[in-house]
Amino acid sequence: MFAFRSLFRWAPAVVMMGLIFIASSTPASQIPYFGAIDLLVKKGGHAIGYALLGLSYFFALPGRLSIPYRAVMALLMAVLFSLSDEFHQSFVEGRTSTVRDVLIDTGGATLALFAAAIYSSSSKSSSNSGS
Repeated sequence: MFAFRSLFRWAPAVVMMGLIFIASSTPASQIPYFGAIDLLVKKGGHAIGYALLGLSYFFALPGRLSIPYRAVMALLMAVLFSLSDEFHQSFVEGRTSTVRDVLIDTGGATLALFAAAIYSSSSKSSSNSGS
């Protein structure tokens, strides 16, 4: 039963990794153009996708680990996935891999994990204060 719950916690991370992989596998000729807001939509998608990936890693890691440790590990995992995804994308027709995208991905994950760590710390302290 424990193994099933542990695997279930990782499902959102696996889904996010799959969605990111599918998105980066799309040839450039099949990616829509969003006009004046094209850069904002595409780079915002990077930041949001990796924010969600970082959060899914954070909540998948065991709760017995400290909140800062989980946040740092989740960020490291998100950065490593971003690097591997950019490498993968370099083999896709019309796509390139850029350090800028890794930095955007890292920024999205960092902001989300900072918020998650703050929220988790405050919710733990408020739940312990009522004891």
